[in-house]
Amino acid sequence: MSEVTYKTVEEIELIKKSSLLVSAALAEVAKVIAPGVTTLYLDKVADEYITKNGGYPIFKGYQVYDQSYPFATCISVNEAVVHGLPNDYVIQDGDIISVDIGVKMNDFIGDSAYTFAVGNVKQDILDLLSVTKQSLYLGIAQAKVNNRVGDIGFAVQSHCEGNGYSVVTELVGHGVGRELHEDPQIPNYGRRGAGKKLQEGLVIAIEPMINLGKKELGVAEDGWTYITKDGKASAHYEHTIALTKSGPIILSDFSIVEQAELSNKNLNTSYFA
Repeated sequence: MSEVTYKTVEEIELIKKSSLLVSAALAEVAKVIAPGVTTLYLDKVADEYITKNGGYPIFKGYQVYDQSYPFATCISVNEAVVHGLPNDYVIQDGDIISVDIGVKMNDFIGDSAYTFAVGNVKQDILDLLSVTKQSLYLGIAQAKVNNRVGDIGFAVQSHCEGNGYSVVTELVGHGVGRELHEDPQIPNYGRRGAGKKLQEGLVIAIEPMINLGKKELGVAEDGWTYITKDGKASAHYEHTIALTKSGPIILSDFSIVEQAELSNKNLNTSYFA
């Protein structure tokens, strides 16, 4: 993490361009998700689309301690929470697939994630997706100048826990700009009025990671993928947003992702609000 930086109007516009390329890449992935497709194929679709459109998939080569992440996307299936490695896993009817993508273009980064439901997903898991997605927008609504980081986390936490789910506390949202992970950290839990004051020009990624069961996580054998310890499903949605005097502006765009979902008969959109 680095010192908090505040972005100009021009810089926010560049972050928006990167964020919209992320959204467009997520939409391309949404078009091809189906039983029988591997998660590695989804990564290939996203990687090629980003590169063809002038961006760089910033996750590729991202250094964590002494390891370099090898893929353009993180794809996390069912009980995998985040940081899942694309591989030869063949998607099954009833799976949920979280796809997280970051793009760097014009020196600025966009970051967004979306969880897709494939086919006959159990109703309790569809409900989890719905509530998690709702909580993202409730958190965004609290990202106002002079509010506090804790106001965002409180909104997410109270909605999700109020519906019987658990909030991942080991992983958080973050600032976005020239670097993928900037200060401040944006937890999905907190107290109203607590934490750093939010100021104009701040750009952050808000990303609820919400579990059907307990909040405790483990790490899979691949050394990257966070999984729920109880093996129950986890949902993840993420937007990059900017704080302005008139309120938060969402720089990424789920509407194009949702349109792609609706056009793919293999995806379950019955949980849409």
